Amino acid sequence: MPRLSSLSSNPEIRAYAQGTARQNISSIAAFLAPVVEVSTSVGHFKQYDDKHRFRIPDTRRALRGRATELDWNVTDATYNCTPRAIDVPVDKLEALEEAYAMDAIKEGADDAAEVAGLAHEYDVISKALAAGGAGTDYNFTSAGVDPVAILDAAILSVSKAAKYSNLMDIGILFGPTAFLRYKGNSNVKAAKTAGGKAVSINLDDVSLLQIGGPQSRLSTMIYNTAGEGLAESISFLLDTSILIFISKPNPTRRDPSFMKTFSLRSALLAPRIYQRDDGRVDVAAFDWSEDVQVTNSAAVIRINANNS
Repeated sequence: MPRLSSLSSNPEIRAYAQGTARQNISSIAAFLAPVVEVSTSVGHFKQYDDKHRFRIPDTRRALRGRATELDWNVTDATYNCTPRAIDVPVDKLEALEEAYAMDAIKEGADDAAEVAGLAHEYDVISKALAAGGAGTDYNFTSAGVDPVAILDAAILSVSKAAKYSNLMDIGILFGPTAFLRYKGNSNVKAAKTAGGKAVSINLDDVSLLQIGGPQSRLSTMIYNTAGEGLAESISFLLDTSILIFISKPNPTRRDPSFMKTFSLRSALLAPRIYQRDDGRVDVAAFDWSEDVQVTNSAAVIRINANNS
């Protein structure tokens, strides 16, 4: 019976683990905090806020003069890709054949990547909400409130805060209740109505209705608000909130995107296998490192789509 540990260095296993990790990165997490792959676990990044705004440098060089240097200084922030890990035990009685042993590790990688993806999404949305603060309340169920105008104003505001021109994307993330109230608002319906016919608003319409053609997503991340041992109380993490933000599709350590996920380039769900102390079980261990950071707190606005 082959030991699973003999498969630790198998290139097929490593490639599979890396692939399933990328596939299980939440699209919502990647939307809010796209990944910046870094070469070291600790390093600098540019962080912007109301006091430290992004400025486009003057790149002109005088004759015999020096070039503009993209350097780091003492005011720059530091990311720290902290270790994360999930262990998936495989009983030796299950790994009777080498082919099955390979499949067992791949299945473990799928399970680990799925859990890691959910944990990452929860972390990203929680930090995004905190960065947006209490937000501004509007009664989206009132005919006297125009959600399109409200979101347009927010889009222009965060665009000015980012100062990165058309290299940046505008993003709008809706909570489920917030989107229901947005699409149900009479002013939003009127903006799309043609010939007096009844209309149905979907996420694709947001980019047409709002200035700048923003990308829009719906977050359905849920969590249990009840304490341990109590009857569960399930709520949406975003629910009535809307986040309007600026993000670069392929971010770097310097650009003024709202959020980023710093992740070690060579350690995305890196697999290894070790034997448990009782000798009966091999453990497929999956390790990775990441750090989710709000990199430009001025590039997000939170709107609360209330019903009163």
